Amino acid sequence: MVDDVADVAELGVLTASAAEWSVAVRRAEVIGRLAQEPRVRIAEADEAATQLGISRRQVYELLKRWRAGSQVASDLLPRRSTGGRGRGRLPEEVEALLLEVIRSRYLTRQRRTVSAVYEEVVRQCRTRGLAVPSRGTLERRIGRLDPVASVTARQGADAARALRSAGGEPPVVEGLLEQVQIDHTVVDLEIVDERYRRPIGRPYVTVAIDVASHCVVGLVVILEPPSALSVGLCLAHMATDKRPWLERLGVEAAWPMSGKPREIFTDNAPEFTSEALQRGCDQDGIKQSYRPPGQPHFGGIIERLIGTMMEMVHELPGTTFSNPAERGGYDSQASAVLTLAELNKWLALAVAVYHGQVHGTLKQTPAGRWEQGVAEGGRPATVSSETAFLVDFLPAERRTLTRTGFTLDHVQYYCDALKPWIARRRQLEKIVLRRDPRDISRVWALDPDGDSYLPVPYRTMSRPPISLWEQRAAVARLRELGRDQVNETALFAMVEQMRQITEDAAARTRRARREVERRSATPVTRRTPQDPAPLPPAAAQDPAEGEPVRPFEVIEQW
Repeated sequence: MVDDVADVAELGVLTASAAEWSVAVRRAEVIGRLAQEPRVRIAEADEAATQLGISRRQVYELLKRWRAGSQVASDLLPRRSTGGRGRGRLPEEVEALLLEVIRSRYLTRQRRTVSAVYEEVVRQCRTRGLAVPSRGTLERRIGRLDPVASVTARQGADAARALRSAGGEPPVVEGLLEQVQIDHTVVDLEIVDERYRRPIGRPYVTVAIDVASHCVVGLVVILEPPSALSVGLCLAHMATDKRPWLERLGVEAAWPMSGKPREIFTDNAPEFTSEALQRGCDQDGIKQSYRPPGQPHFGGIIERLIGTMMEMVHELPGTTFSNPAERGGYDSQASAVLTLAELNKWLALAVAVYHGQVHGTLKQTPAGRWEQGVAEGGRPATVSSETAFLVDFLPAERRTLTRTGFTLDHVQYYCDALKPWIARRRQLEKIVLRRDPRDISRVWALDPDGDSYLPVPYRTMSRPPISLWEQRAAVARLRELGRDQVNETALFAMVEQMRQITEDAAARTRRARREVERRSATPVTRRTPQDPAPLPPAAAQDPAEGEPVRPFEVIEQW
């Protein structure tokens, strides 16, 4: 037993380097499997030697050590010969005592000093009648400990983070869109409204980057705080061809990086763990992975991209910089000149410039790496209908179907296409409804018999499109006025009153101008007929096939 303890003290888990431990683990995999055979043939030994990069004689030596030892990875740690230099010359009992005291007294969260640990060594040696080693001997034994294991034992995993590689040993990502990192932040820039050209605050940006090529594959800038909607919009922007979007912006730039990702990698924020996002990813076969909590360096690629984007934004008029100290006396609101649409144009051009610059890690441009990936594995499949794809990621509600359709937040929805469902409504469970919070003038009802969605408009078609936050504000205002029973007519009347108040105040207050801008940025949907066609699941357009899937015609493209 003493021999084993002494051997661990010299080459065990605490003292072995990361490289030595990796070699031992690999040896244990190969030798442990080989040792199960009662007799090892020469051919098997040669195969193991090839796998481990050693000679046949060394394979038999490792087998001998494995069978004679405890059959654990530390039995096969590499042995170094130093000619006796630096090797402990203490009696085995003293070496074992040193190891035990280091484990029980030094490697604890109490963080005892070396002096206190040495006093315990002296006390125990005298109690057992052993020779007392010098303090330098104890310090040398402590110095052989693995720094990461030592700091983790004494101070915790957070304190040891600086000693670890920022990326660790992540899986190799080589294919385009094999993994995409997504994150968002508030933009360090004050923007102005379209009508008065006066400040309305800072927008939010959600951005996605392809890990293999470091290309920006998705970008959304809106006035709403991060939510499942902004993530869904970013995924829809990523999965569809960006040429129509660039044309609507009036930007002449190449941005061919599009396609549906195989995996998205995010932090653990609520918008990334929402039911809407999880169901949408399940529906479209997208795997979700999350960073370990409290370890932001696992998302280093997207974090660096956002940092680079904000450095570029700091060159624009109206920037707020990263903090008040850096901003100094600069008046961001007085200097603001860009609208939300103009910021989108600028960012689209900035991304095109970024794609054409040599990346320090890739040693080539991201655009060049993307084209290389296309040449090697083909162009990623894109989605033909952005709206059909986005519906899968919209917030979901469940409601009972009645003879008059659905009632959701005091608003009734109905169309003639619901009649077959209504006829058998007693056999149906609650229907899954999805809606865009920016425009609740219609909902998408999931067909109980399939995976298609049916767009269902207001029952009263004359009602104007409104947003979810307008609806909630109107309900809250009606409650304040003592209206216990809120009906649809009163709700829309209150929304109209609040809109008029906001329009009148827009010239005076920044908040009112922001509300007007939020409403104008909402996509206005085309009126659907009473018998709309079902919305099919978003289909991927395979470049290898002939004619692409025809987009859903009833929904206007955003």
